[in-house]
Amino acid sequence: MSVFLLSSALLARGHRFLKPTALATTALATLSAGGAWAQEVAPVPGAPQIGPIRQAPAQSGGPVNTSGAKPAPAATGIPGDDLGDEGATPKGDIVVTGSRIVRDGYAAPTPVSVLGAAEIAAQAPANIADFVNTLPSIAGSGTSATSSGSLSNGIAGINSISLRGLGVGRTLVLVDGQRSVASSIGGVVDINTIPQDLVERVEVVTGGASAQYGSDAVGGVVNFILNKNFKGVELKVDNGVSTYGDGMNYRFSGSAGFSALDDRLHVLFNAEYFHQDGVDTINRGWNNADYFQINNPAYTPTNGQPQRLVGSGFGVSTYTTGGLITSGPLAGTYFLGNNQTAALNFGTRSAVSSPWMIGGDYKVTMAGHRGTNSLLPTEERIGVFNRVAYDLTNDIQIYGQFSWNRYEGQSFYQQTPSTGVTIQPDNAYLRTYYPTLAAQVTAPFTIGTSNNGFPAPGSDNRREVFRYVAGVNGKFRLFGRTWKWNAYYQHGMTKAHEELTNTWNVARMALAQDAVIVTSANVGSSGLALGSIACRSTLTAPTNGCVPINRLGIHGGPDPKALAYIYGAGQPYRDETIKEDVAAASASGELFNLPGGPAAVALGAEWRKEQISGYVPTEYQPVRNANGTTTNNWLYGNYLPNFGEYNVKEGFIEVDLPIVKGINLNAAGRYTDYSTSGAVQTWKVGGTYTPLPDIKFRATYSHDIRAPNLQELFASGTARTNSVIMPANSPLGAGAFQFVESTIGNPNLKPEKANTWTAGAVATPRWLPGFTMSFDYYDIRITDAIGSITSQNTVDFCYSGSTAYCNNIVYNGGALSQIVIQPFNFASQHETGFDIDATYRTDLSAISADLPGSFSISTAITHYIKNVINNGIFPIDYAGVNGGSLAGTYNAPHWVYRVSAFYKVDPVTINLVARGFGSGVYGNDYIQCTSGCPASTNQYRTINNNHIPGATYFDASISFKFSAGSHDGSLTFVVNNMFNKDPVLVGNGPDGNNVPAYAQTSRQLYDVVGRVFRVSAGVKF
Repeated sequence: MSVFLLSSALLARGHRFLKPTALATTALATLSAGGAWAQEVAPVPGAPQIGPIRQAPAQSGGPVNTSGAKPAPAATGIPGDDLGDEGATPKGDIVVTGSRIVRDGYAAPTPVSVLGAAEIAAQAPANIADFVNTLPSIAGSGTSATSSGSLSNGIAGINSISLRGLGVGRTLVLVDGQRSVASSIGGVVDINTIPQDLVERVEVVTGGASAQYGSDAVGGVVNFILNKNFKGVELKVDNGVSTYGDGMNYRFSGSAGFSALDDRLHVLFNAEYFHQDGVDTINRGWNNADYFQINNPAYTPTNGQPQRLVGSGFGVSTYTTGGLITSGPLAGTYFLGNNQTAALNFGTRSAVSSPWMIGGDYKVTMAGHRGTNSLLPTEERIGVFNRVAYDLTNDIQIYGQFSWNRYEGQSFYQQTPSTGVTIQPDNAYLRTYYPTLAAQVTAPFTIGTSNNGFPAPGSDNRREVFRYVAGVNGKFRLFGRTWKWNAYYQHGMTKAHEELTNTWNVARMALAQDAVIVTSANVGSSGLALGSIACRSTLTAPTNGCVPINRLGIHGGPDPKALAYIYGAGQPYRDETIKEDVAAASASGELFNLPGGPAAVALGAEWRKEQISGYVPTEYQPVRNANGTTTNNWLYGNYLPNFGEYNVKEGFIEVDLPIVKGINLNAAGRYTDYSTSGAVQTWKVGGTYTPLPDIKFRATYSHDIRAPNLQELFASGTARTNSVIMPANSPLGAGAFQFVESTIGNPNLKPEKANTWTAGAVATPRWLPGFTMSFDYYDIRITDAIGSITSQNTVDFCYSGSTAYCNNIVYNGGALSQIVIQPFNFASQHETGFDIDATYRTDLSAISADLPGSFSISTAITHYIKNVINNGIFPIDYAGVNGGSLAGTYNAPHWVYRVSAFYKVDPVTINLVARGFGSGVYGNDYIQCTSGCPASTNQYRTINNNHIPGATYFDASISFKFSAGSHDGSLTFVVNNMFNKDPVLVGNGPDGNNVPAYAQTSRQLYDVVGRVFRVSAGVKF
């Protein structure tokens, strides 16, 4: 922090040694003008911070070697900038994510993909996470748009990254090779906290890397490399809007880099502001098809019909906008306007299909609930980044780094439906607005309603993320050779305020909906005016403050005073503080010469501490029952404060041995001691073999771990209202039932273990200059996997013979009360697949002297062969699952691809991108049939349609460079999903009361916003 203040003071005083210089070009190690995808790269110095201390100008931005090819040219982050001299040779030390060894042109055996600055700039993304997530090797990530329903766990608004569909918790996110503090108790790093305009490149290690980097790197590492050598001043602004005129967003940013004190003091600063207008409902035409997956109302195990049906024209049968009577002699009657009711046509339904029906008045039941989830959240982000480095000597540099990010976001979950709402025969609103029907009512009845006029519940989250880093790095002589060393301390802190909106107090709602007309017979001593409407409870407690609320019919919504009463003076919230402290030191250098070159080693030690503390006012906590369960006080939230901490002590070593020319071996090991679960060891071995300059073979084998995060260990419990479908042999019989879902932690968890091997080859044929292609196969096996099963699976397993799961189902008074979800080390996971990357670049003059400009194209393809999770009941293969009830954290299409082409002729650069994925299924074990079906089981479900089509989207951009005096500028126009392709309809369901509110597709895969236009402008001084 002191260096941050020092730089600010120097700038404020206009110190005479401050000498702004011309903007330096950003050096990128890529194979194409697009800064494209490369599986085999040796990037410019950047991460970890153990490169040369004072680079000569010739070293800064120089090209670097790729195995078996000519040195790759350098590129700038400006769309369309020239690539430089292909004949240049690399200079300076190079670090590749996936290895701690510093090498001149070093190429590790671990596959590494690189996303360059030019590729990022060409698309001008609103946030870099959305762009990185287009990598085919990334699947199952979360975005601020897809997390709008995450009310009780606090992750609404977070952009995360998941490699291989293994989950965000198994992907380690680094900034310049260093960990960054999580933005939620689940250990999720919000990519929005990384300064987007300073990102020089993004390196993705698609293989286990725990031996090099520690816990969480089971799926791999995503390392954001910042341009710490930036000099000058750059201002940028960009703006985007959908083709429907909504989702408007804009971003302002500025970067400045200065040198002073004879070029020994280096100051870097960046600030960014982003705003997005929310789209509060899914107001797209394709979402009106009422396309869902339901239980077949005619199904029996012996009649040959499929158990599941996918199609349109389905709707709920348990509620309507103004209320549907669901019990008593008037069941099936629904409320409209004043004294207007109608009988609902239930179409085709049965107890096994509840809460769904086919046909009938499905549009009536869906009208108040369909698409009430947010399409896009309202967001505001502010970020500040500062780095100050000072060269004490030519061999020692000290530095300090500070970043602060603030996020505010609002999104809406759903127009929450209520079932089982009791209406008394003397209800005031029944008698006032529906006297004809009231005359027929002699006993209480229940209704289901999607709560017409009630504002949709949602979240209003605020997060501040602070990160401080202080470090020193340098070099020294040992064994007659130059060694590099570095040490740093990082303190990160996230202060989160997770607040719900439009969430009612359960007890107040029960009092408010029990409204009566005050008469001489019931007024008692309350003093209430005769003929007025009051809460029944107020008759005996005149000062209780209850305001009656109408839950019947369509009358423009409840009285605002009644809403204010049920919502209370404040809404449920939780304040949490997450802290991460890291201390690390390492050194690397060469030991001795081998026939193939010098042997090298890197070694070091790390210490890390993770903490969580929280505060929840008593009135927003659930009631803790004597049997360990909880009772909700609020519709959602019901937070409990989380407390816990653990620390980690680690030591690691890595060696690189060029045995002979063309054969290189690499090995790494790490010893880790967790305060919660004890010691574990991780290791990795790998090698490369280059028989010819045109081809290189590579392979690795690693033993990796993932330790349980703070949430999995210490979550005190969050509760939310949900619904499940109970089978016929349950105590309640068949049907859909509401309950409270409670998620708690498990302090007895131990680390997951994973064994990963990769094998591949890189081809750089000399007869085709500018072309590189790679193929890498991977195999990941995880044991003692930490996981939990859904509430619906808990019910399914319990009543199909796995009685151990019945302990998590709680009944109270003969009604379903609660289902408890808790993580255990009970699962295993096995995933296999391969990556194909190809890149080609050429100056068109090589084809014909009359053709101007240069052309490059890069292709990345990932094939997910299988991703099998065995929860101890039966295995589920998530590879090729494109949507439905199995979609979520682990699913990915079998084939995912991205092709990016650049054509550049000064001063214009054109970029065209094709991205997409292949067709898939609802379940790999599902049996598609329409007649003659076998009996359906939990594993082998029968379904009428098990096919989900894939999709291809096209993006395009055109960039112009211009000069204004002595300043350089750029203007970029971008269109994403330029053909405005609608998403494929996907049948979600049948369980979960939020299904009708959500998009009728798989929004993790398909574009739900539609065509988006963006414009970006920048100027450099």
